[in-house]
Amino acid sequence: MTSFDSSPQLSAWRALLALAVVFVMLATTGWTAVRHHKDDASPLAASLSAWQSGHISGRALPDPGAPAGRLAHFFASLDAHQRTRLATRYPLAVGNMNGAPVELRYRANRIALEQARKIEQQRMHDKRLSPIGQQEAERRMKRFGVMMRPDRHVLSFDPMGSGRIAEVFGDLDRASRVSVVVPGVDTNLLTFERTNRKYSAPVGMAKSLYRAERSASPRARTAVIAWADYTAPIGLGVDAATSMRADEGAIRLNSLVRGLPGHSPVALYCHSYGSVVCGVAARQLPSRVSDIAVAGSPGMRADTAAQLGTGARIWATRDGDDWIQDVPNMEVGGLGHGADPVSRDFGARVLSARGAIGHTGYFEPGTESLRNFADIGTGSYRSVRCASGDDACRKEFPGTTVA
Repeated sequence: MTSFDSSPQLSAWRALLALAVVFVMLATTGWTAVRHHKDDASPLAASLSAWQSGHISGRALPDPGAPAGRLAHFFASLDAHQRTRLATRYPLAVGNMNGAPVELRYRANRIALEQARKIEQQRMHDKRLSPIGQQEAERRMKRFGVMMRPDRHVLSFDPMGSGRIAEVFGDLDRASRVSVVVPGVDTNLLTFERTNRKYSAPVGMAKSLYRAERSASPRARTAVIAWADYTAPIGLGVDAATSMRADEGAIRLNSLVRGLPGHSPVALYCHSYGSVVCGVAARQLPSRVSDIAVAGSPGMRADTAAQLGTGARIWATRDGDDWIQDVPNMEVGGLGHGADPVSRDFGARVLSARGAIGHTGYFEPGTESLRNFADIGTGSYRSVRCASGDDACRKEFPGTTVA
């Protein structure tokens, strides 16, 4: 009988088992799943379908899936009254349309949020729902009410299921640099913003980064997007251990970046499973993406930074007590996300995360991770602080000195 005690196959299966055990342990120690609210039809799909058969002043409307540049040209050909009519008739379609004017998308999404809020208000009193279902409807209704305030700038919104949403901080049309925060597991409409542990939620992360960028470079015209416009895994189950959600998210992230106004550089900040999304997206992202920074990453579906196939600078950071370091960095049969981005062999520029605590502390004010993110977002590369204590992560930036 052949012995497999030291065979590569047995080693792989042992690693796979270790990965599964870690995910089970983590899933039972603090991660909670968000219950889905399911409808028979997607409101966004219905709005897009109506758009496809619609007209404006006798003109057929363009394919909503057309390239952003073509859609931008169409909207530019309309007057203000015509654009407003389209936003009112097809709010979800216009509010999610890359290429539509940013301010028009904000207006359309306020209309869509109000419509969704009224639906949830009715569901609160629907006797066919369980008490838990009615409570969830109330939470969604309140969240939609908050998000439709005039001072909120919602760039995309889809109420279907657990929901997708993106919000802008700053003037996106005039920004000379744009930052996009890509969050990880358990991100949805109800966890998009938190009162407690606010810097662990996309809105808190993005607002913290926006303030830090303005502090780092007061004259810089920056904008930050809290981007939760993909269906993130729920809990640390199979979805979180594979790239299935990241594959779909990468397509949406690529569409977002290609649809942004202007030509300003874009930096991506990818937290936890969000770094898997960014890793999958990297090869297809346009050249305006200058930087991809990952924090608390389980891997980017690549063995090295070079394998990501992008000209963007790759940055990585992890604090000393982040539990993600206990997840085996491997990929076997589609399970796992590959090499550790902070390892020497991966080849990323490794940043200091001093002051950050745990898996969700990277955007906390006062941390070196946040300060480094702000320096990247404002193009102040010579000011970043490296994890190694020397200037290794600042190589190729002239005039750097040891921090």
